[in-house]
Amino acid sequence: MGGRLQWFGGALVCAILTIAAGFALLGLSLDSAATAAGVDSATHLGVATCAGSTCHGRSEPTGRVVRQDEILHWQDASSQAGAHSRAWTVLGNARGQDIARRLGIGDPQSAPMCLGCHADPGPRGGRFQLSDGVGCEACHGGSQPWLASHYSVSGTHANNVANGLVPLDRPAVRAAVCLDCHFGSDRPSQFVDHRIMAAGHPRVSFELDLFSTLQQHWNEDSDYIDRKGRSNDVRIWAVGQAMALERQLSLYAQPRLGQEGSFPEFYFFDCHTCHRRISDQPDFRASATANPSRPIPSGMPAFNDENMIMLSAAAQVVAPGLATKFDGDSRAFHAGIATDRSAAIAAAGRLRGDAAALKDAFARNEFSRAQTFAIIDAVTGSALARYTDYEGGVQAVMATDTLLSAMVNAGYVPKGSADGIRGQVNLAYAAVKDPYSFRPLEFRAALGRAASSIKALR
Repeated sequence: MGGRLQWFGGALVCAILTIAAGFALLGLSLDSAATAAGVDSATHLGVATCAGSTCHGRSEPTGRVVRQDEILHWQDASSQAGAHSRAWTVLGNARGQDIARRLGIGDPQSAPMCLGCHADPGPRGGRFQLSDGVGCEACHGGSQPWLASHYSVSGTHANNVANGLVPLDRPAVRAAVCLDCHFGSDRPSQFVDHRIMAAGHPRVSFELDLFSTLQQHWNEDSDYIDRKGRSNDVRIWAVGQAMALERQLSLYAQPRLGQEGSFPEFYFFDCHTCHRRISDQPDFRASATANPSRPIPSGMPAFNDENMIMLSAAAQVVAPGLATKFDGDSRAFHAGIATDRSAAIAAAGRLRGDAAALKDAFARNEFSRAQTFAIIDAVTGSALARYTDYEGGVQAVMATDTLLSAMVNAGYVPKGSADGIRGQVNLAYAAVKDPYSFRPLEFRAALGRAASSIKALR
């Protein structure tokens, strides 16, 4: 298979260790054609509509234009590629049932709170099956208006998009779709709050390029490039980071989502600034590590800044002027949280504007070999002191892997040379395998060793 999958290999196995729990219970958006323009209202005709052997239901990838075995890939029970097809089914497993019992919502396989992301209950056609979970149209949009042009011999990708097909080849559109469930939206049943996580739901995490790799069911061959253009893995990563922060700040600013009674909504905060081991023993030493970029009092829950850290690293290379403002506004946002909600919301608005500006800058940028190396340097060098918590560490190692893979796929470094440092990258993954054994200093050392090996490829 082409594209990002051609080098990841062991990286996928290790990355899955950090996000498998989330993938096991999370799907993509039921309003998957929701872009900046609005919510998908077209009829969803069901996976069976796409499953013919002349369409996407072949047992082998022998199609002339597209693989045509996409349904088989979507149903793959042996890998994360099949996670979306399992999204509804897993609700009936012991863990899903236990979460539902704690929340008091009844059967999770029919509970609206769960179906917002674990299924595709959009406007239904005759062949629609709720048990399909997160099916084709959950990402590509309700197919009724574009199906005819989609299978027409004379149809084009542009025609399909004009008729309502979601243009997932555009990084910003893809990120918006994925974020609806892999971070949350303000639409009903698409926000995993702290109460749901306290009931046992996995922590929500997002990295667009890696998630795209896990689900990749297309070959980026010459035909694909002719129809949709060549993708840029680093751009996908960077735009995804910017849009994740935009979405996070947008939801946080909404009173309905940003607060839970007299408390802030803790979903937005770094889990492990609170969920740390404590003890009454006289020889106990707290594990918290001071973070120089968060001007907040010791012991105050920290806003989850994993995407801020990645965005800052990319901005330093691509848009240094914006980076200076972004870093200043990031600190002001943390300080605002330590002041009061009004100050935090005002600061969030400024920071969200910075993220939007960076998204636009990334969308225009080609991300050269030198820039990609420089971003890795920033992620693994100047940002090291900010990896005081598990969430930031996970993003850092996924970014390192994603960016190195991107350079292999772009031909910037030989695959054999990259393979030679796989062990170092895997050691960094091992350092974030278990959130409760995360040790910042040891993680930084592991990531630094991987970074040194990558630098040698220059």
